[in-house]
Amino acid sequence: MRKLVVNADDFGFTRDVNQGIVEAHGKGILTATTLMATGPAFEDAVRLAKENPTLDIGCHLVLVGAPPFPKTVPQLMRALALGRIRVYDELASQVGRISDAGLKPTHLDSHKHTHVLPPVLEAVARISEEYRIPWVRRPFDFPLQPGEIPWRKRTVNRALGAVRGRFESVLARHGCRSTDHFAGFQFTGQVDAASVVALIHALPEGSTEFMCHPGCCTDELRAASTRLKESREQELRALTAHEVRAALAEAGVELVSYREL
Repeated sequence: MRKLVVNADDFGFTRDVNQGIVEAHGKGILTATTLMATGPAFEDAVRLAKENPTLDIGCHLVLVGAPPFPKTVPQLMRALALGRIRVYDELASQVGRISDAGLKPTHLDSHKHTHVLPPVLEAVARISEEYRIPWVRRPFDFPLQPGEIPWRKRTVNRALGAVRGRFESVLARHGCRSTDHFAGFQFTGQVDAASVVALIHALPEGSTEFMCHPGCCTDELRAASTRLKESREQELRALTAHEVRAALAEAGVELVSYREL
């Protein structure tokens, strides 16, 4: 059996990103999304989540990007080394805000995959256990990626793989669950219908999370601080393409959410 969770990051980032995520769910293959408690469009995302109860909601935990957080991952690493961020308290407050909004998150991941950093991973695993949010993203792409992967992405993915053993041991110690496989990091920003079809046919046995970033690109997103802008509309078109849905049937892949795993 091959099961596929299609999960969109950045729910709550902007209203047009929220719109694209809901459209990818209603008209396409998207099954889940992770919500940014710190996002400017958080309230809009909460409203849409309640209007679309079949959309599986998780937490997209944020420690980097916009103030008050460090701007880059290296800056975050320095702040962590100097003890300037109370990681558990900050992330727990983000989960609490989502729960207080009336949502029941099923899975956790992090903005820029910062939970591969040991102090962040410890906090995320503890939150998973204490808040009974069982699923945590294991952000290591399986090797059979379709298309041409930029060398920088391949290099970063290999670097992530170097910490995989410790990462998995921490999750196991806290009773966290992850899909068997993960895909999407190496071709973020380059997703189109053909690459999704190729990915579906390349899926290994077991469960896989496919990370994606769909959205609508209006003036709101264009004004935001992110490199993923027009590419979100391309991903939205891919996730709603007829040939992608057909590929699932042809390959015998079951589309699921985290609630269904």
